[in-house]
Amino acid sequence: MKKITYLIALLIISACQKEENSNTIPAYLKIDTITLDENNTTTNITDAWVYINDQSQGVYELPAEFPILEDGVQFLRIKAGIKSNGIASSRIAYPFYASDTSTVIFTPNQTITVNPTVSYLDSLDFWLEDFEEGLSLDTDSLSFSIDNFNGIDNKYGKITLQDSMFLSEITTFELPPLPQSNAPVFLELDYKCNTEFLIGMYVNFPQSVLQKDLLWINPKDDWNKIYINLTSTISEGVGAESFKIFIGMKRDFSLDENEVYFDNLKVVH
Repeated sequence: MKKITYLIALLIISACQKEENSNTIPAYLKIDTITLDENNTTTNITDAWVYINDQSQGVYELPAEFPILEDGVQFLRIKAGIKSNGIASSRIAYPFYASDTSTVIFTPNQTITVNPTVSYLDSLDFWLEDFEEGLSLDTDSLSFSIDNFNGIDNKYGKITLQDSMFLSEITTFELPPLPQSNAPVFLELDYKCNTEFLIGMYVNFPQSVLQKDLLWINPKDDWNKIYINLTSTISEGVGAESFKIFIGMKRDFSLDENEVYFDNLKVVH
């Protein structure tokens, strides 16, 4: 009798262990890229923010493959992540891209591959300078030019400093009204350069103008996309009548000439 009881106990323990082991075998989710569903619009989406049934599963640098402990039919939400101000330690889900959502079936020890497509939210406002028609910038005619050789999409702006030219700055015209109270506002910018350059803002008060230097951007040989967070600067400008963005650079005499190429300046809110 004792032997039978012992055998039954072993069988029960064994069955429980098998069930427990089965429940801990993960499925796998693979994401190579996240695409923006906008024609002729560049991105620099670096991360996937993953949610199952609206519960966070983590943030993963792309491309990524990672375990999922849920199984069966699940609601999957993926948000596109960026590096705010181009800083690796400042990763956020970009607030202006809608999530990609789908219903998937996870099976233990099997891999599901998804490559989400996101789009801009419907309710956004944009200010855009793409150098294709007209020009909404104040420029320095000695250092600034518009070119269309080796661009990412036709025309682009270029600042060149050489010889005894020490400084250059271009500014936007006054931007359309921007939201405050910590509502997100970003500048998107495509660029390449052989020298660092500065992005900043002029905050125009009734009796004064405040210059805010925001971000020095390092040299980049190939075209790159950056998302610059303007939120705090705009929200702190209580009482300002308008705002302008500026791009500034100074001469680096270790180079024969300094060049900054830029395109698709886009203020999003």
